[in-house]
Amino acid sequence: MSIVIRGDGGQSGVYLLAIRVAQDLDLSFGRFQGGRPIHVPAGLVIYAGSARGRGGATALAGRLLRHATRSGSRPAHGLRGELTARFTAAGLVNTTLSPKTLRWHIDYLLDEPAAELVGVFAIRTGDDLESVLVERLIARPDIISFPPGLGASDKHGYSHLMRLETNHSIAE
Repeated sequence: MSIVIRGDGGQSGVYLLAIRVAQDLDLSFGRFQGGRPIHVPAGLVIYAGSARGRGGATALAGRLLRHATRSGSRPAHGLRGELTARFTAAGLVNTTLSPKTLRWHIDYLLDEPAAELVGVFAIRTGDDLESVLVERLIARPDIISFPPGLGASDKHGYSHLMRLETNHSIAE
């Protein structure tokens, strides 16, 4: 489990999530591709996102805590407690979140019991660096993208959900 938070640019930012998928999944990501299941192989999956809000669930802390929460009575991801403590210590979070509903593509994967959020790399910044992070990742030979548009409804040319084909770290 790894949490890295950099920068001091206020309450917004960009982030990468490392998700360990314990078993192969065939998963529908909401209405993406007409709800047809997408194969998610076991291994490490990386998701790039941004939180451009200035408070609540749209700010970086709220967004990441939401990602670390599952819907209904499903248990939260193991690193949620540490993430809450880190953001609270930095004065960035009110730990009260509304019950989670599945809204974004990544919510469907993070809600699966076989998927565990194991790492967060966040940059507190007002700059829009999400596309830069994705472009750098997909340029790596050990990164395999999921279908274009998955996790990136606003950027249809590529996916923000990727697989890491080796045992390297996302920070390398």
